[in-house]
Amino acid sequence: MLRFLVLTSLAALVLAELEPQPRYLEDARAEERVVGGEVVRPNSWPWQISLQYKSGSSFYHTCGGTLIRRGWVMTAAHCVDRSMTWRVVLGDHNINAQEGTEQYMSVYSVYIHPYWNSNNVAAGYDIALLRLASDATLNNYVQLGSLPPSGQILPHNHVCYISGWGRTQTGGQLSAQLKQAYLPVVDYNTCSSSGWWGSTVKNSMVCAGGSNEAGCQGDSGGPLNCNVNGQWVVHGVTSFVSAYGCNTYMKPTVFTRVSAYISWMNSIMG
Repeated sequence: MLRFLVLTSLAALVLAELEPQPRYLEDARAEERVVGGEVVRPNSWPWQISLQYKSGSSFYHTCGGTLIRRGWVMTAAHCVDRSMTWRVVLGDHNINAQEGTEQYMSVYSVYIHPYWNSNNVAAGYDIALLRLASDATLNNYVQLGSLPPSGQILPHNHVCYISGWGRTQTGGQLSAQLKQAYLPVVDYNTCSSSGWWGSTVKNSMVCAGGSNEAGCQGDSGGPLNCNVNGQWVVHGVTSFVSAYGCNTYMKPTVFTRVSAYISWMNSIMG
């Protein structure tokens, strides 16, 4: 059986034997991420955040996320389903340097989807909301990400980009600078078919990529940015890849489909 990995950076958590098994996309204290792709123009995805955990007296990047309201961040449940001291960095480009555009925010509270099961990422519900201790200041470097209408599903090959500081290749290092990679949508019928992800993928997920570019450890929780009628809309929350490698053929990066959770998010944020 195949395995999968979630894409955080605190641990490479290999989950129970499901069909093809995913792997989370976190990855502790690495330096380069997003397989393939290129370094972005600084702050060209101004809703992208770095989620960091405290160890000793320092903070370290573990996941991405999206600023969706001035006081709220959307990320993956598997990024925050343990007790840690968290902070969110807004307006960042090089996570190893102070560039003067950053806003550092403490996390006041964490809301994980109630159906999230850390032992079964393939069940879905890999989404969480972070209430910040104070509101972000919106400017040229920090903006809100746009969310899709409830239930919207993009067609096969729709134009999307993943962004993050994740590993640039399986087993590689994290990226100090924010990167992006072109990941066109793989529709549900294709992604859930035999030879692809099969029944591991649910309709509440979005597949994207599957050829030359992919998410990797450190990208978890970050956005899948899709161009819809000329506007960038965050349609996915980075969730998992194949344990055989971040860029495994016919095993595209899998995202939580944001449009499946609009009602839940609104119920939390009011």
